[in-house]
Amino acid sequence: MTSFDVFNGDADGICALHQLRLSEPREARLITGVKRDIELLKKIEAQRNARITVLDVSLESNREPLTRLLGAGCTVFYADHHFAGDIPTTPQLAAHIDPSPDVCTSLIIDRLLAGRYRPWAVAAAFGDNLHEAAQRAAAPLGLAAGALATLRELGELLNYNGYGRTVADLHVPPDQLYQSVHAYEDPFAFCADSDILARLRQGFADDMARARRCEPLRDTACGRVYRFPAEPWGRRVAGVFSNERARERQELAHALLVDNGDATFTVSVRAPLTNRQGADTLCRRFPSGGGRAGAAGVNRLPADQIETFLHSFEEVFTS
Repeated sequence: MTSFDVFNGDADGICALHQLRLSEPREARLITGVKRDIELLKKIEAQRNARITVLDVSLESNREPLTRLLGAGCTVFYADHHFAGDIPTTPQLAAHIDPSPDVCTSLIIDRLLAGRYRPWAVAAAFGDNLHEAAQRAAAPLGLAAGALATLRELGELLNYNGYGRTVADLHVPPDQLYQSVHAYEDPFAFCADSDILARLRQGFADDMARARRCEPLRDTACGRVYRFPAEPWGRRVAGVFSNERARERQELAHALLVDNGDATFTVSVRAPLTNRQGADTLCRRFPSGGGRAGAAGVNRLPADQIETFLHSFEEVFTS
């Protein structure tokens, strides 16, 4: 039987699949991409009776190809924490969907595996900016502060690598990064041994130095909005920078507009960490927008809609 592992190319997708395949080893074709490349099931064509695992991509965004694949006799295991809409009811689909704002896909897999590979789930939660959830998950492990900091850096660096307009923007293609990670059951051994992680650490430091020099485009009582130029460093650091600013002022909403260089912008939105609501509501007002209540985005916001977006940002997060 042909098998496919379909996963988001960020920390959560990589760590979710890693946990699952440590528990259930399987040879499968890997299908992934940059973090915002979420319509991944459409890349599986002309398959009948295949076995498919899907992790950390919205069911709503993949509904049409999912329906087609189920109709072709495929069996699908689907775990995710994004808005799903109506979930098909069929014995061929095992859906584990939890859109709670303090849950990521790796924590869903951790729940299913009864914490067997918990440190990887903790790293993923840190990467998804779910620091409180990560610390709660880590509590039974009794980790020293330094070990917890290592998992946090691991998650943030894996997540950082997922951001870009295309795979060419990334330091490491996500399928290769997953394969590198998957050689290690112990995340601390991976952190100690990996040349890839050292490369990501240096790239992260360089990119964040540029990002931190940027002043807000808009700074109000409800939130801050930043804008980055059409440069690879801006695309790479978008998620981590947004998360950092959100933690810095937890009572504020945050948005980052990254110039795509074609009169459109990629937008990242973070709801206030003290009230993880509204990011998805805001982004769904615009074509190509979506995400979760606490963190969402717009893939291609036309430049002539920036003022409309800024007005909507104020409206959503002031209310």
